[in-house]
Amino acid sequence: MSGKMPPGQRYISSWPVRTAEDAPDIDPKDWTLEITGLIKTPKTLNIEEVHAMSTVEVEGDFHCVESWTVPDNRWRGVRVRDLIGESELQQYAKFALFHSPGGYSSEIDLECLMDDETILAWERNGEPIPFEHGYPLRLIVPSRYAYKSVKWVSKIELVDKDIRGYWEARGYHPVADVWKNERYG
Repeated sequence: MSGKMPPGQRYISSWPVRTAEDAPDIDPKDWTLEITGLIKTPKTLNIEEVHAMSTVEVEGDFHCVESWTVPDNRWRGVRVRDLIGESELQQYAKFALFHSPGGYSSEIDLECLMDDETILAWERNGEPIPFEHGYPLRLIVPSRYAYKSVKWVSKIELVDKDIRGYWEARGYHPVADVWKNERYG
């Protein structure tokens, strides 16, 4: 365990399934990721193209707004900034809105988007992320509560303003920094 615990959290040993939508009825082999919005070259990548990119491992605890933390996760995936390409962003881009096929979305600010630890992951602790936890692509943002770590990411939309996602529109904090205890807005 990291030894540092965000305020109001407690460690648990299991990784509970929490979701605001049903798992999509899509074969992971047919998955695509659309990158659109305020980007110079919009693109659509299939899962093999994403997996072929330079991968990274990020270690970190996984924090739920419900006050539980799953410690010591090792995530494998690609940095979001590498997928997008920092030079590809249009000057007005300030946020990224992440979408899943079922309509769930959440936004993160550009600074968090470009962080080393913000990745689209497909592995956890050396194993594929279970489908119910977001395989084939799950956004992982270790410094934010898990409602920011969108499951089944199918679209990244670069936008110029804060667009409230599913939980943010229901009163959850738009930033969700775990170290600042930003649970509700």
